Amino acid sequence: MTAFVALVRKDLQLFLMDRRALALNLLAPILIAAFFGFLFGGSGSAGKPSRTAIAVTDLDGSTISRAIVSGLQADEALQVELLDADAAVTLVKKGKLRAALQLPIGFGEQAARALFGAGAKPELLLTHDPSKAAVLGLVRGLVTQQVMQAVSQQAFSPTSSSFADLRRMAETAPEAKRGDLKALFDSVERVQAAQPAASSASASSGGLQQPFSLRLQEGISSPTQGYNGYAHSFAGMGVQFILLLGVEIGVALLLMRRMDLWKRLRVAPVSRATLLGSRMASTALIAFTLFAAIMLAGMLFFGVRVLGSWAGFLAVMAAFAGMTASFGLMIAALGRTPEATRGLAIMATLLMVMLGGAWVPSFIFPEWLQTATLVVPTRWAVDGLDAMTWRGQGFEAALAPTAVLLGFALLFALIAGWRFRWEE
Repeated sequence: MTAFVALVRKDLQLFLMDRRALALNLLAPILIAAFFGFLFGGSGSAGKPSRTAIAVTDLDGSTISRAIVSGLQADEALQVELLDADAAVTLVKKGKLRAALQLPIGFGEQAARALFGAGAKPELLLTHDPSKAAVLGLVRGLVTQQVMQAVSQQAFSPTSSSFADLRRMAETAPEAKRGDLKALFDSVERVQAAQPAASSASASSGGLQQPFSLRLQEGISSPTQGYNGYAHSFAGMGVQFILLLGVEIGVALLLMRRMDLWKRLRVAPVSRATLLGSRMASTALIAFTLFAAIMLAGMLFFGVRVLGSWAGFLAVMAAFAGMTASFGLMIAALGRTPEATRGLAIMATLLMVMLGGAWVPSFIFPEWLQTATLVVPTRWAVDGLDAMTWRGQGFEAALAPTAVLLGFALLFALIAGWRFRWEE
């Protein structure tokens, strides 16, 4: 029993002696838990959630359509831009906006008539990002609320020029509804006469119906293929595990240096740049091959498709593989011991993956965090792969992610070459 206690004591002492590893084991779960707690509401004292960015195109310009636009702009849950139809749909397809609403010509007049069943319902076109199902429900509800409010207020305001027209239209309504509608208009006139500022709650009385129809359109360049959620998940998990591969390769370099293998390599008639460059090249090839195999599995078994540019898709993967290789080399250059470096690098990798939108889509981040994560290379990798797969964007959409990833690769390589220690 004495030997058992002594061995346990020895293991505890060794663990506690490595203060850096102990700190990382405590810090990593605290940071990740704090991030997700903040993201999903925290203690209730957190700031307002990120507003949903949408665009509205008002082709009608009537009193009712202007009231709808004003109501949407005033809603705290929305961030509304007024754009023409083509620009709005393009931004939805690129993932810059969550939805685009189009109010057609003649909407106000047709909606007022349709409220009483005296005409055809006008059609609203709502183009939405298919990867944001929860956002679609929010936008549909707010649009319906604003349309009903604007149409009913206009229809039941006796000071409106359309009120008399609507009353005359009620005389031509189906006989089953005619009496109810006449009584409704009489009631509205009496209430308005006695209390001009009163709300027209009677607009929801029987005999009325929703004065519009809503046509949904997915904001995707190839709507016939539809949205495939596996495309994003394979991109996100591929980024995570390829980056972890870079960590392991960096730690392997530290182990090689500890065993004096680098001394043996230096005996060969090759330069330091050749030694480090060859290591980066082999790591990049391994990372690219594994990433391609991961995405291929998604294509074969889960219907993932490259709906955009194949050249852009391969360029983003190649740039990320190069960034992973230089990241692993930088770990080897900055690390002191394999044990401490592995913990620090894994924590940094998990934070990059988390902030890059691989675990949780970046659109649910607060606005300031969405902007801040643009300095994280994984954000560009995930967004670039999304653009080339299910979003169906052209090669030009891959240029910025590829350039940013290559920039990070160059930065990490320069740091690695500067700080790499050839002696233990």
